[in-house]
Amino acid sequence: MARVCELTGKKTVSGNNVSHSNRKTRRKFYPNLQVKRFYIPEEDRWVTLKIAASTLRTINKKGISAYLKELRSEGKIVNI
Repeated sequence: MARVCELTGKKTVSGNNVSHSNRKTRRKFYPNLQVKRFYIPEEDRWVTLKIAASTLRTINKKGISAYLKELRSEGKIVNI
């Protein structure tokens, strides 16, 4: 599976390792992905999502239902 957050779409980005001598080599920055189960009371079911830790913090702050509603209103998510 790809290293992509299923809700926000955060994914791997590339950049440079910079040594002390300022020599640059390519590297990858991976998102901090976690697999987490959420209960959605409106749909009366559990869903398993692979999400970034920053997304998990937002869900803890707003609640899963409010966060999904916000994403759907922005047109970012179709169905879970």
